Parts: sequence; C-alpha cells; structure tokens
Amino acid sequence: MRRCVGCMESKPKNTLIRIACYEGEVSIDPTGKAKGRGVYLCPSEECLTKAKKKKALQRSFGTELTEAQEDQLLQEIKNYDAR
Repeated sequence: MRRCVGCMESKPKNTLIRIACYEGEVSIDPTGKAKGRGVYLCPSEECLTKAKKKKALQRSFGTELTEAQEDQLLQEIKNYDAR
C-alpha cells in the first residue's frame, strides 16, 4: 500500500504512478526502480492538481519545480493514463 500525495488515500502500489526526482530531474517511473526520491500519485489530473496546489511534490522532493517541469509531468500523466 502506498499513499497518493494528491488525495492522501492509501491504495495498492500497482494502481498508483511513481514519480521520481533524481538530481533535479522529475519524471514518471513506470518500473518503480528509478534512482532518487519517489512519491506516488493516482493516475488522474485531479490528484496532480491537488498535489500541485498543496506543493506536495516540492515538499517531498525538497526542491522547487518549475512551471515547465509541472507542465511536462501533467502531459506525461495524461499520456500514461491513455495507455
């Protein structure tokens, strides 16, 4: 079980998306084995929006995310959801 940083609900690990931050690079980690700090998020725009509003990703990673990084992440999640 892992907790989504957007809605704060605990769900099975395989239903959530892992987002990893390593050396300032933030990306979706489909394997769950990428280097760096990882946080989990539901595969929906709503949860990303909630996490963005609460600055949950920035707090978890201990770094500032640029608007471009957040937009890229949103686009990756939309593409991930379509799979």
